[in-house]
Amino acid sequence: MTGRLMLLDTASLYFRAYFGVPDSVKAPDGTPVNAVRGLLDFIDRLVKDHRPEQLVACMDADWRPQWRVNLIPTYKAHRVAVEHEGVPDEEEVPDTLSPQVPVIEAVLDAVGIARVGVQGYEADDVIGTFTGRAAGPVDIVTGDRDLYQLVDDERGIRVLYPIKGVGTLQLTDEAALREKYGVDGPGYADLALLRGDPSDGLPGVSGIGEKTAAKLLAEFGDLPGIMAAVDDPRAKLTPSQRKRLTEARPYVAVAPKVVRVADDVPLPDVDIALPRTPRDPAGLDALAARWGLGGSLQRLLTTLGE
Repeated sequence: MTGRLMLLDTASLYFRAYFGVPDSVKAPDGTPVNAVRGLLDFIDRLVKDHRPEQLVACMDADWRPQWRVNLIPTYKAHRVAVEHEGVPDEEEVPDTLSPQVPVIEAVLDAVGIARVGVQGYEADDVIGTFTGRAAGPVDIVTGDRDLYQLVDDERGIRVLYPIKGVGTLQLTDEAALREKYGVDGPGYADLALLRGDPSDGLPGVSGIGEKTAAKLLAEFGDLPGIMAAVDDPRAKLTPSQRKRLTEARPYVAVAPKVVRVADDVPLPDVDIALPRTPRDPAGLDALAARWGLGGSLQRLLTTLGE
């Protein structure tokens, strides 16, 4: 992988498409296909604007891995719709989005866009592993700020973050991270860990907000440096900060493994080259007719063929 690699946080993007495209966009039988068509339009624009040589749609084979829950039981707990014994819990998803996901998967497969999900891991982990193995620059397209931790100017790794719907992207590099958060990519993971994230059920360290976390990281370098300062009476910590961090030791001990994306996912052997022609033209024609994909699909196919 030496050319530009683009990694899609697919669920994040089809959620954006679902809420950004009216549900009046429907298949011939009246089924909403706003997420399907919105995602195809988004991929078309990404390929046009950024010209990746490789493209992977990264999937959540397990959106709430048990190994993360074992470490922090509150992890994404508020988003569980149905609990299951021995298999992944079901995530709360809008009623008219759930039926569109298999359509999205079938269309991506017929087009020939690599689609990778690995059991026991989230899409973030798949993205982290592909990024770690890449020999060339990487564009990560996601609406999840957690992936800011992978930003690395030296390696050409940046995040394209949708600001409005799926049309306007914020290019996030190290300069953008330092300006907004005062940290680099790895520092963002420590910042998120300390600050917490209610959307992921991460409690953070009580009393340590984003600004305080950034100041502590600027003063002590990283999370281990901060925790070493807790044991150093000469370190410049307020009594309240020292107390809060001391009380949070059990959380701080396990949170890094939960917050940091995995880089050792057993990826399948898959062709990630950007397809020029559909892998399954007949199947794609059938899907286009069944779901009324019209101009969205045609525009993407034209762009891929250019």
